[in-house]
Amino acid sequence: MPHRISIKAGSFTESVIREMTREAMKYGAVNLSQGFPDFAAPDDIKRVAMQAIADDINQYAITWGARDFREAIARKTKWYLGLDIDPETEITVTCGSTEGMIAAMMATVDPGEEVIVFEPFYENYSPDAILSDARPRHVPLRAPDWTFDREELRAAFSKQTRAIIICNPNNPTGKVFTREEMEFIASLCREFDALCFTDEIYEHILYPRAGAAIEHISMAQLEGMRERTVIVNSMSKTYSVTGWRVGYCIAPPEITSGIRKVHDFLTVGAAAPLQAAGAYALSLPPEYYDVLQADYRARRDLLLPVLEKAGFRTFVPDGAYYIMTDISNFGFADDVAFTRHLIREVGVACVPGSSFYSVPERGSQQVRFCFCKKDETLQLAAERFEKLQSRV
Repeated sequence: MPHRISIKAGSFTESVIREMTREAMKYGAVNLSQGFPDFAAPDDIKRVAMQAIADDINQYAITWGARDFREAIARKTKWYLGLDIDPETEITVTCGSTEGMIAAMMATVDPGEEVIVFEPFYENYSPDAILSDARPRHVPLRAPDWTFDREELRAAFSKQTRAIIICNPNNPTGKVFTREEMEFIASLCREFDALCFTDEIYEHILYPRAGAAIEHISMAQLEGMRERTVIVNSMSKTYSVTGWRVGYCIAPPEITSGIRKVHDFLTVGAAAPLQAAGAYALSLPPEYYDVLQADYRARRDLLLPVLEKAGFRTFVPDGAYYIMTDISNFGFADDVAFTRHLIREVGVACVPGSSFYSVPERGSQQVRFCFCKKDETLQLAAERFEKLQSRV
């Protein structure tokens, strides 16, 4: 008799995003699926990491993060969000934002409590809720602007609600929540005594446009929300080091105490020499973030017309580095069949939209592309899309 896996592990699938990278490698496809840059990380940040290794910063750091890195996080948070954070009692350094989110949920959510998740959602969130013994409660964001219905969201809150997860800017849609939307969500959190887990990993990747106030707002900045918000963040996207797995949580002292205990027994600690490099990276001047934003805007504006010319209906992102698209023009039965064809016959990899929904059918005519790639990579994808265009 074969050994069985747990009910928890059996209730969700492996990461579809990471699976698409493996498929891209197998068929030699241009990988516009998984959100990691194919260009070099900044030389100065790499040099600091290498020097830290040479200086023998190679043993355990303090479990919840090296002091200089936590102090750098506090300084940057003060500069960017205007929040005074105590690095001794309100910051936990984790192995990426992925661990930060699950550690925060395991530290605060009890069995049977509900966690509200907007969908389409980053695929980790529902398994995070399940592994935390919570019940995910999904509320739709609707295209083309990925707005939510306020009454629908209010109806999702109840006595069982422990928390809501917000990814802002949003993966996979590129939505940036407006101040009015954030204020409304905050009012519900206060009314129902709920926490907010806010994933802010794309905080510096924004695309301001005329007639719209595209700005990064952290839930912790809003009235009455500092004490009930957990900010989850990471070096990965802002500094193009997704493989370093260095993230952090910012939370009130009592919640931080719980997060630190869970984190200690999940992973012990993040890589010490990379935290040293993180202390340097988070101290970079504002100009660094201006260049980052301009570079990503150029990549977005390169890929958008390519996708539209190829026959996709695109949803223009205001933040992050993904483009959600509608594939109904192509006549495929569903997103999985389309994605398989795109990888094997066209030579471009994307992520099937169904992986971002609790009910797969809701994303059956959507796919997501990422544009955190070199211009040459995006141009190669454009050339390969010529094979697809003839099917429209």
